[in-house]
Amino acid sequence: MRTVTLKRVVVTGLGALTPIGNDVDTFWNNMKAGVSGAGPITKFDTTEFKTKFACEVKGFEVEKYMEKKEARKMDCFTQYAMAAAQEAVVNAGLDKEGIDKTKVGVIWASGNGGMLTFEEQIVEFTQQNFVPKFNPFFIPKLICDIAAGQIAMKYGFMGINFCTVSACASSTSALVDAFNYIRLGKANAIVAGGSEAPVTRAGIAGFNALKALSTRNEDPTHASRPFDIERDGFVMGEGAGAIILEEYEHAIARGATIYGEMIGGAMTCDAYHLTATHPEGMGARLGMEQALEDAGIEPTAVDYINSHTTSTPVGDLSELKAIVSAFGDHVEKLNISATKSMTGHLLGAAGAIEAIACIKATQEDIIPPTINTSILGEGIPTNLNLTLGKAQQRTVNVAMSNTFGFGGHNAIVVFKKYTA
Repeated sequence: MRTVTLKRVVVTGLGALTPIGNDVDTFWNNMKAGVSGAGPITKFDTTEFKTKFACEVKGFEVEKYMEKKEARKMDCFTQYAMAAAQEAVVNAGLDKEGIDKTKVGVIWASGNGGMLTFEEQIVEFTQQNFVPKFNPFFIPKLICDIAAGQIAMKYGFMGINFCTVSACASSTSALVDAFNYIRLGKANAIVAGGSEAPVTRAGIAGFNALKALSTRNEDPTHASRPFDIERDGFVMGEGAGAIILEEYEHAIARGATIYGEMIGGAMTCDAYHLTATHPEGMGARLGMEQALEDAGIEPTAVDYINSHTTSTPVGDLSELKAIVSAFGDHVEKLNISATKSMTGHLLGAAGAIEAIACIKATQEDIIPPTINTSILGEGIPTNLNLTLGKAQQRTVNVAMSNTFGFGGHNAIVVFKKYTA
């Protein structure tokens, strides 16, 4: 019988394009400061829409990352992916000579893919009296896996390459997959993450139809209100997050800077409802317990949880029930924060940027805050440290990130402070 020795997996590069910053440093500094990325939607006329605001990426100049000719072949979600991946790849030095690119992969996520491309082309199709004169790049711009392909083509990465799709858990699923491939020796390094560009007419109207979005149009910066008694739905976000996961010995041999270590991950399913989380958080609890087991640590080792919390009445409460159940008495010693209060909900890209927040928390021993929460909602435990209002300084040796998606998908990752 073949014996497999699991390899150590570290973080050697980070990239972010978010509603509160177009690079990792700006994103993280604004997150620590409790800055909201929400504002009126600028991408289309919202006159007839129930929700008129979102957390948009601001000041994005695609020409900084590629020629306009190439940009026209990509949907916005792929452009965002290329921007975040570029920062991470350069940050990690994977663009330099001497890298065996046959052992570098890309696992990139998106829950929706080219939503804007699909919307624009179908509108044009109907306006042309259904004469099928489609753009030749319609399909390549639309499909979810194209971002992974584009990243690989830019850098010549010939290793493992695919897209994970598990709704809002997608980019965390990508991280779990990348972690497993590297520790099994199937890759030396993987660009993992996700991107999303859902601030479109169809995106906003579709989630409005589900009654999932906040309609606090008069006060968008305070609309994402995790745990709050007046929470009324999530705020749509957009952007991308990229993390370079790398085999430890490979990283050391090439002198890479190491930002943290990934030590565990798990994926489960609620098997309960099309869009709602399990009311008692059973799938989430199972996922957290499996992630801890995978990491080889006890619940008492965890210092911080970046919760999935989106500001929905059912979801916020069910996640806290799951955390209380999984962590027992230690739950009162944890810091928990809901950073979607600042970034909005980036759907399939949410897990990647929240994983970056966890990695930075272990680096700097700072817990980013939950903003906008004034009065705790019914059933929200009052004995938990939800990091309300402002960032908190504490030692963060281990951080966990939760992400959950429509269909009952749960994905959880665990990072720890890097020590040689």
